Amino acid sequence: MNIAERPASARTVTAQTADLTVVGGAGHVGVPLVLSFAAKGLTVNINDLNTTSLETLRSGRMPFIEHGADELLQKALAEGRLFFTSKPSDISTKGPVIVTIGTPVDEFLNPVRRVIQDCVDPLLPHMRSGQLLILRSTLFPGTTDWIDSHIRRQGNDLKVAFCPERIAQGYGIEELRRMPQIVSGLSPEAEQEAKALFNLIAPEIVTLSPMEAEFAKLFNNAYRYLEFAITNQFYLIAKSAGLDYTRILEGMKHNYPRAKGIPTPGFAAGPCLVKDTMQLLAFARNEFALGNAAIMVNEGLPLHIIADLRRDYDLPNMTVGLLGMAFKAESDDARASLSYKLKNALAGHARDVLTTDPLVTTDPSLLPLDEVIEKSDILIVCTPHRCYKDADLKGKPVMDVWGLLRGSPNVIS
Repeated sequence: MNIAERPASARTVTAQTADLTVVGGAGHVGVPLVLSFAAKGLTVNINDLNTTSLETLRSGRMPFIEHGADELLQKALAEGRLFFTSKPSDISTKGPVIVTIGTPVDEFLNPVRRVIQDCVDPLLPHMRSGQLLILRSTLFPGTTDWIDSHIRRQGNDLKVAFCPERIAQGYGIEELRRMPQIVSGLSPEAEQEAKALFNLIAPEIVTLSPMEAEFAKLFNNAYRYLEFAITNQFYLIAKSAGLDYTRILEGMKHNYPRAKGIPTPGFAAGPCLVKDTMQLLAFARNEFALGNAAIMVNEGLPLHIIADLRRDYDLPNMTVGLLGMAFKAESDDARASLSYKLKNALAGHARDVLTTDPLVTTDPSLLPLDEVIEKSDILIVCTPHRCYKDADLKGKPVMDVWGLLRGSPNVIS
């Protein structure tokens, strides 16, 4: 039996000698990766500043929704394959260190590469010469080379690779096992070691240069964001003509393969799509006209909804109920959700705004669904959770951009 196939409890393994370390390993990007490697027999050091999430994982519970994770977490814990650490000095020197921190954007919509440096710098004194450092999340083009140069200026000799994640949140474990993994390295040795690692969990490896890989990740997300913008613009055009866009879309897609990829309209949000589109805008010196237009359409959709309500209803004397505050259906993640943009904007027009979501646990202002329906004069489907499809809306009028309740007499145009 290969040593990696034996339970870690049968070997002498510590956090410092684990097969690999995932920094930020208790987050949405890290957990699917951690559990996927553990399922292949590796020991994994989950290194994260979020000690609450670490303790949740240590107790055998998931800190968020990730389909297929519970069974893998229980198995990995039972076999002693997971270690939980929160200090840079606790990382393993035996195997690769994977950093899941990406490049955010600031208030001026510019990328902030300093965040990556601030994450990597505390790790450097604790990494051995020649150790592999893999950057995992979205990076502004050129950041991998920039980090490699920074590391070398500090006198460190590490192998640096960029291997972007491209998973749909909540379905990472499933997608890691069936989707190709892009691998890039700043040296042939870094590329080969990264390929060998990801060959354990990915069905196929695609090799690019670091900057090609950085653009591939940004292009993927920006393209998806543009798709949402197109269908949202179509929705607004059809609506202005007094037509049901859901009906038109069904006709467009019926047995017509070239239209099958058109998404339904709705709030295009979350922690990645708009941010990555903004990064391309910054790289292109704000000359990415399609990206800029997509942001205007997608971010403007909540404001169009308010304009329609103000035109047709006496909003100052009405309570509006928002159904769903997560950024997408069947998710518990409310980060960058446009539901909150709608809530905040409505607060200046409606008598009151009430919110509910069956999955989000991070917002203490959320109310039970029945209470929101009972107290509201009008409802808006913000997140198309399945539970709303069969909910008793008590005859209240409801706005439904998504088409979730199509056919219901409550839906208003």
